[in-house]
Amino acid sequence: MLRSPTSKKQKANIIINSQKEMVELQKEEITLQKFLVDEKQKEIIDSINYAQKIQTAVLTSEEVWKKISPEHFIIFFPKDIVSGDFYWAYNTLNNRSIFALADCTGHGVPGGFMSMLGNSFLNELIVENKLFKADTVLNKLRDKIIKALGQKGAEDRKDGMDMGLCVWNKLENTLEFSGANNSLWLIRNNELIQYQGDKMPIGQFSEEIKPFTAHNIALQKNDLIVLCTDGFADQFGGDGGKN
Repeated sequence: MLRSPTSKKQKANIIINSQKEMVELQKEEITLQKFLVDEKQKEIIDSINYAQKIQTAVLTSEEVWKKISPEHFIIFFPKDIVSGDFYWAYNTLNNRSIFALADCTGHGVPGGFMSMLGNSFLNELIVENKLFKADTVLNKLRDKIIKALGQKGAEDRKDGMDMGLCVWNKLENTLEFSGANNSLWLIRNNELIQYQGDKMPIGQFSEEIKPFTAHNIALQKNDLIVLCTDGFADQFGGDGGKN
């Protein structure tokens, strides 16, 4: 049986039209999936942005910092919308100012959760329980973090935070510093002096857990105290992806 040229052409047109319909359906499906992804991404980003507002609200206000010292500066540029770094400060009724800077494990949302936990525990230990010794605060804070995270041993050591904490006695002009993997930098007469923190975090540790060390510093006029996290040094950029 011979097929006419017309029937062959009709069959080819049917195949082409069928393929076009499939392509159109695929395009519609891709458009729908993109819309759903965009909507979900917007929901997530809106949620994280709202979390940022909550985190910002619990960070120590500018008014408190001005009472500690009119001459101060804070550099705070989170890599993600919410931050694993946080700062905290409190003025006591007996002329002491206590301030801390912390770097929690994780970036973004996980780090943000840890920062809220650390902030809450500092309020409990210092504001409510009136603990004003730097090393005592870090020791108690470590106990609370380990308990809150259910850390049983060295295998759970990945979660925690690094911190530098200072207690400034304004009547005697002395500063007590304790650090968990973070140092304090004192600039005096154009000289940079480092007070090293202990090489262990606030959290579970692979080595023996020891009490934190207290450094007592007699301050002088025009001294500049600087606390920073490793985020200051580990900036992204440059030829190799980092400076």
